[in-house]
Amino acid sequence: MGITAMTGPLVVFGAADEGFAILNVAVHPSFQGKGLGRALMEHAEAAALRDGFDSVYLYTHEKATENIALYARVGYVEYERRSMGDFALVFMRKPLS
Repeated sequence: MGITAMTGPLVVFGAADEGFAILNVAVHPSFQGKGLGRALMEHAEAAALRDGFDSVYLYTHEKATENIALYARVGYVEYERRSMGDFALVFMRKPLS
């Protein structure tokens, strides 16, 4: 069995214990800066609306300050930090209309 490196964009989302979650957004460095990450997030948000959710949440490592700033710029608001031992996860939520 082999592992293939990702070369395109990826988003993982769906219903979770706390609502509708975006679990992973990944864009290969050669594709970054072209709006693909934002488009993937918008796709997940549209899926949440179609599934009847009024918000979407995600989380990231507390040291991923660029991610936190990006999520805040597109409407996500921090609502909790959860300690994971030596670090914390930052949980953010965006209301959908």
